[in-house]
Amino acid sequence: MDGFLREFFHSVYISKQHAHENNYCKYDNQGLAAFTSSLYFAGLVASLVASPITRKYGRRTSIICGGFSFLVGATVNAAAQNLAMLLFGRIMLGVGIGFGNQAVPLYLSEMAPTHLRGALNMMFQLATTLGIFTANMVNYGTQKLEPWGWRLSLGLAAIPATLMTVGGCLLPETPNSLIEMGSKERGRKVLERIRGTDKVDAEFEDMVDASELANSIKHPFRNILKKRNRPQLVMAICMPTFQILTGINSILFYAPVLFQSMGFGGNASLYSSAVTGAVLAGSTFISIAAVDRLGRRVLLISGGIQMIICQVIVAIILGVKFGDNQELSKGYSILVVIVICLFVLAFGWSWGPLGWTVPSEIFPLEIRSAGQSITVAVNLLFTFIIAQCFLAMLCHFKFGIFLFFASWITVMTIFVYFFLPETKGVPIEEIIFLWRKHWFWKKIIPEYPQVDDSHNV
Repeated sequence: MDGFLREFFHSVYISKQHAHENNYCKYDNQGLAAFTSSLYFAGLVASLVASPITRKYGRRTSIICGGFSFLVGATVNAAAQNLAMLLFGRIMLGVGIGFGNQAVPLYLSEMAPTHLRGALNMMFQLATTLGIFTANMVNYGTQKLEPWGWRLSLGLAAIPATLMTVGGCLLPETPNSLIEMGSKERGRKVLERIRGTDKVDAEFEDMVDASELANSIKHPFRNILKKRNRPQLVMAICMPTFQILTGINSILFYAPVLFQSMGFGGNASLYSSAVTGAVLAGSTFISIAAVDRLGRRVLLISGGIQMIICQVIVAIILGVKFGDNQELSKGYSILVVIVICLFVLAFGWSWGPLGWTVPSEIFPLEIRSAGQSITVAVNLLFTFIIAQCFLAMLCHFKFGIFLFFASWITVMTIFVYFFLPETKGVPIEEIIFLWRKHWFWKKIIPEYPQVDDSHNV
């Protein structure tokens, strides 16, 4: 929004007015990049703080903390009078992301029955994509409310923040977490209630056994480094890294920049980003319907192939038809939008939801909170790096930025094919046995679980 840029990033606003500016470089401003990326750095730190809180006080506590942080951030941003207030609000939003991304995927994985775990876990991604779409529509609707429209846009984030906070207070704690905290009877009652039957002996005993092992582990972050947990650690690092290196955040978060650089104009750029948000939300329904039928691997591999093709096509079009000081013709602009939407569609039913689902379900209970913290921290670290560097990369790489991301998608698709076992239909406390049957990981992990006599790691 021009009013927002004029008040807080005046140099960007001035350069934006210069039509002769290099199309790829007119938004290359480190202040703007730092403002955007500060959220992810704050989330990275918060996710590490959230791990012991989630483990000791339960998943609900972290969800409530995340919602409250979102509420504070939205309020401060809406009332911001200077850049310091704006950054503080942005940082509080990052804290909310750190706590929310730490707790919500774990909550969904632990509450869901085995045969629906994938689909229910993807509700997290669905909520995220619906939030992105709603935010784009809010931006589109408030951009003409000068000079205060941007305040309304930022302040409306308080609505979902309030829902998250109040909802967290009303939700039951997961049976896994209750048992881990020593409340076995409460845990069993919750398990019976969410399963709709009192015949839960086998699942309950699995949870109790996992809890006893979890409570013997005093330092889960140290424990996760042990050889027996090597496959899960690799996935906790690689899955979120690859998810960000698809380039999706660059396309979604800077969609107005991309489309306006292509000559769409201010209104059209926000409209185009709203379209991509709608595609992302809609594609998540495909994933929900297919994940527990086709499996995780099929969606990740097929989605990767489609994204590679789309990135290459966009790079070719921009490389051939889009110069530094000229605009795309209307026909080619529409083609770029269509291909980008196909890219977003593929991401939405593959790496988008599964980048969170797979890590949240592969860890044994004793390191589950620590593993999820690593997943969130790595995700936010690479989001921070890409957000900080993207505008400069776009300026220097030009159309090559899309080939850069296409090469990474190729790597991650090959990685999934060779190294990720299928977790469809496997109870969450039994997934550990998949690694012992996998052609590669069975060579890495010990044949039998290692026993730590000190119980200090």
